[in-house]
Amino acid sequence: MSMTHRRIVAKFGTSLLTSGTDHLDLQVMSSLVEQIARLHSRGKEIVIISSGAIASGRQKLKKVPERKNTPFRQVLASVGQGHLMYTYEQLFGQYAINVAQALLTKRDLCDRSGYLNARNTLLALIELGIICIVNENDVVAVDEIEELRFGDNDNLSAMVANLVDADILVMLTDIGGLYTADPHCNSEAQLIRRVDKIDAEIRRMACAAAGRQGTGGMATKVEAARLATCSGVNVVIADGREPDILVRISQSEAIGTLFPAQVNKMESRKRWMLSGLASKGKVTVDKGAASALKEHNKSLLPAGVVKAEGKFQRGDIVDILDDKGRQIGYGIANYGSSDLASIGGKHSDTIGGLLGYDYGDEVIHRNNMVIM
Repeated sequence: MSMTHRRIVAKFGTSLLTSGTDHLDLQVMSSLVEQIARLHSRGKEIVIISSGAIASGRQKLKKVPERKNTPFRQVLASVGQGHLMYTYEQLFGQYAINVAQALLTKRDLCDRSGYLNARNTLLALIELGIICIVNENDVVAVDEIEELRFGDNDNLSAMVANLVDADILVMLTDIGGLYTADPHCNSEAQLIRRVDKIDAEIRRMACAAAGRQGTGGMATKVEAARLATCSGVNVVIADGREPDILVRISQSEAIGTLFPAQVNKMESRKRWMLSGLASKGKVTVDKGAASALKEHNKSLLPAGVVKAEGKFQRGDIVDILDDKGRQIGYGIANYGSSDLASIGGKHSDTIGGLLGYDYGDEVIHRNNMVIM
């Protein structure tokens, strides 16, 4: 696999960050941060999905008797998240790299406006060279609402990889990849180097090779790999304790288990935009805007909008038509149809004054658009 991975989503599991203990392992964290700093200095774009808030909270609340219920886990997560971020901030500070935090739940990303907000923010952070550290918002995502939890951030990492159009998702754990059986108790267990199709047999192996720590285990990692590869992202599951693991994977060294992308990213974005969320309206643009979109890969600004048809909200998908009524593409609208009635044809500077709020200069950002 000799492709270059420019945009990398790296997921660190609890078992890796704690080395199987009940507290964060600073040596492991420093090594991972140092590798990311090196990649960052080479122009790579990295988003981190980090577990470890609950373990970090447990460390801070050593004297409080442990309770097994969900509210107490949420207390631990709430105390631990600040400590976890503080640790990352200190470690990245040594390389003069700024970090940001995003706490997400599945509900945030299932809602179109939430999806758009999260996507726009993460892409803006990437553009500014800031490393965003994403975690599940454990304070509001409870075990009882199973379908709204991601499960040890494995599925969250796949959704974020899709959200930011990553080239590769690297899931680092305390085991070398997907094995034919649990290598901790079976000396015959073989590492599977490459998985081209996630079928019943692969799922069976993942269940047999389940890890011990964290809430993820191999089965949720393989499920996350299925999600990510279907949206055009390559996935590697590997042992985060291997020296220079992230740097080596970014250079396409064969290490761990590779799940190659099933489609290219362009197809995946088109499919996502057309998947039942099909267009809720139409935006007609003038000649100048049509040429800026088609030939120069520009965003659509309000000044280029001639008219909006149909009723659509911020975060909905709309068709983009030229002044002859021909469809030239589609994209996710930053402003609803009623907003466009006010700002269409106007300069971006006037948006705040006309609407009383401002979601940015673009009606449709080039990151959220497919031109046909």
